[in-house]
Amino acid sequence: MIYWDFLRGRASARLMVEFGAERGLDAAAILQGSGLSRAQLDDPKGEMTASQELLVAGNLIRLLGGPGQLGLELGARYRFSTYGIWGFGVISSATLGDAIERALRLLPLTYAFTEIAFARTQEAAVLTFSADALASDLQRFMVERDLAAASLLMKEMAGPQFVPRRVTFAHERCDNRRDSGKPVTIYGVAPQYGAEASQLVFDAALLRVSLPQANPLTVAMCEDMCQQLLDRRRTKLSTCDIVRQYLMLPGGKPPDIVHLARLLNTSERTLKRRLRQEGTSYRAILAAARRELAEELIRTRQLTLTEVADRLGFSELSSFSQSFKRWSGMAPQVFAKSLGETDSSRSAAIRVAR
Repeated sequence: MIYWDFLRGRASARLMVEFGAERGLDAAAILQGSGLSRAQLDDPKGEMTASQELLVAGNLIRLLGGPGQLGLELGARYRFSTYGIWGFGVISSATLGDAIERALRLLPLTYAFTEIAFARTQEAAVLTFSADALASDLQRFMVERDLAAASLLMKEMAGPQFVPRRVTFAHERCDNRRDSGKPVTIYGVAPQYGAEASQLVFDAALLRVSLPQANPLTVAMCEDMCQQLLDRRRTKLSTCDIVRQYLMLPGGKPPDIVHLARLLNTSERTLKRRLRQEGTSYRAILAAARRELAEELIRTRQLTLTEVADRLGFSELSSFSQSFKRWSGMAPQVFAKSLGETDSSRSAAIRVAR
């Protein structure tokens, strides 16, 4: 589940930028199209939308040649300090079972993009991760990242005794040119790919483990602060805003309104009615979102027009060119050339002023 109507901290975007920088990527390229700057990521009070974080993740995946094992590598960097007050409250829980319950109840305060289900038998505890609303590369990346991050947090709480019984992924494994070169394991457990579900399985007995930093007073304080933060971060988004966030995501063909209604847990009829009441339509929002992202990508000049078309979900450059001309009244090539002329005029004016 993606919490479209909640803002989130920027620490996750900063981690992705630092992760990319270690692999030779420029911060501006990773943040392209997100509306975020490198300086903004250093603001501890700064916030971003879900779509902004997904745009950063999409850039990282594209620049590194595909998801590969990047999610597993990156997820191992999400320590409790990354999550602020949420992390402090979770680690102060009485037992690992209490911590998991609290973590899932306050999940909108994290950076998770997966729906996380918890179940247990007498012998095993199972966390199941899914991200069906995302395009395939983002889905693979986020499922692996969130599972690896959850594993790290439980290891930090339970200590050396936490060792997974089994780690499985519903997708097949794929490599890319920037992977570390060796299979990534979860505390010595090699993931199984192509399974029925993406799951982290561990001994149910661990749920009763008392946590070394347990403190009921701290938990109560953090619960209160987390609730205040939830109330503040819940944005007053209109239906149009929520639809627009989804349509701004990178990768894959934009869903039709039937699929989008299902992703937003409503009916097609209700979604159409709400948009009509706000004076717009799905088609109008899609065109505006694509135009805005297309102009931003062309303006930054980091991608070719063919790459821009692919980023927006067009199978051919000609289809993108026709749509862009319909939106803007000019072909994308003409728009790109006009930007160059504007830059030249600005440079000339600066020289004259000097």
